[in-house]
Amino acid sequence: MLLFKKAFHAGLTTGAITLTFRRWQKPHVKPHGRYRCHPIGVLEVDTVSLVTVADITAADSTRAGFTTRDALVAYLAELGPLTPATEVYRVELHHGGDGDRVGLALEDQLTSEDVAAIRAKLARMDAGGKWTAKTLAIIAAKPRVAASQLAKQLRRETLPFKVDVRKLKKLGLTQSFEIGYEISPRGRAYLAAATRARGYRSGASSRRTRRSPSRRAR
Repeated sequence: MLLFKKAFHAGLTTGAITLTFRRWQKPHVKPHGRYRCHPIGVLEVDTVSLVTVADITAADSTRAGFTTRDALVAYLAELGPLTPATEVYRVELHHGGDGDRVGLALEDQLTSEDVAAIRAKLARMDAGGKWTAKTLAIIAAKPRVAASQLAKQLRRETLPFKVDVRKLKKLGLTQSFEIGYEISPRGRAYLAAATRARGYRSGASSRRTRRSPSRRAR
């Protein structure tokens, strides 16, 4: 989990805040890691570096959500005295999705039972007409593209499309952003497993086809 005070939540969600400085003894996050930030969802870390207070610029303070560099330094000093040589962690980040089913969406270690359960639920959703695979595919191919554009490419109305994506999100397969969607880590793990399964079934079918002439010969 990556904690921020409430005053920073709006900027993190809109993308106005893309930087934070932390007075850690050691790094608590790693590049490309995804961390819950209640109640705004997930924050994804881009870079982590150790810098001194003297290295902090006015531009850094703006990206961190402060009006001036002095305000940012004063905020850091709340945890103890600072000098220009004091080392702090500089963390670049961005908002990585809303908080709906965040915990489930981040679970990417799927068992065969997990994959089978997801497949069965998707099959039930497709009972009235197949749409789940197409929807997952277009989100994977066009992340963070407006729902209206995705729906248009699938020749669907926007509202029903959004309703269906919410169903996928409840399974932890997608995540919503201010604009558009992404396949979640859980969704990527499921799609990878499904692709492997299709490859296995295709290979098994080919092997049976190759063996069939010999059986007829006997």
